[in-house]
Amino acid sequence: MYVIRMKNCAFFARHGVHDEEETLGQRFYVDAELAVEPGRPLEEDSIEDTVDYGVAFSVIQEIITGKRRFLIEALALEVAKALTRRFPQIKHAAITIRKPNAPVPGVLDHVEVTVDWPQ
Repeated sequence: MYVIRMKNCAFFARHGVHDEEETLGQRFYVDAELAVEPGRPLEEDSIEDTVDYGVAFSVIQEIITGKRRFLIEALALEVAKALTRRFPQIKHAAITIRKPNAPVPGVLDHVEVTVDWPQ
């Protein structure tokens, strides 16, 4: 196996339980750690049949900026499932989503959730 890590992919979206989160929106940050089965692309330095991280970014972007989710956990799972469907050579995906402006009664840097798929 080898690992592709995409760090701090930033998107503006409207996820959360509260109506204000949908109305105002905010930035969400996504990390994707993808365990990929090596094969012909590695041996032959070939772009065919590899995980194109530009396409992977687009898959993440479409989900994060798409349908509103109440839970960032559900959002992370959807990203993980979509990436493993799009690229069958990904054998495991760990998706982390950070929400800097979580509505909590205190000061914090961000709330972060990581989902592993498959478990």
